[in-house]
Amino acid sequence: MDLNLLKTFLEVYRERHFARAAENLFVTPSAVSARIRQLEEHLGVTLFERKRHDIQLTPAGESLLNHAKQLVNGWEQARYEVIAGASEKNQFSLL
Repeated sequence: MDLNLLKTFLEVYRERHFARAAENLFVTPSAVSARIRQLEEHLGVTLFERKRHDIQLTPAGESLLNHAKQLVNGWEQARYEVIAGASEKNQFSLL
C-alpha cells in the first residue's frame, strides 16, 4: 500500500475539494483524482460521493478515515524514531 494514497485521501477529506488538496500536496488535480481512484480500486469501494461543489465521505470512506489517520501517523512516528536513532549512532564526542 502506497502511503501517498492515504495521505491524498486524508487531504481530500480535510479540504473537501480536489484542486485545493492538490495544491496542498504539490501535485495536479488529475493526480489527486488518480490516487483516489487507485485507492478505491484497491479497496473495491467508493470513498467519496462527488456532487457539484460538494464532496462527502461515503460510509466506506467514514470507515477508512480513522484507519488512514492511524496508518499515516504510525508511519510518521516510526520514521521519526528510526531517523532519530540513526542520528544518535552517527554522533561522536571528543574527550
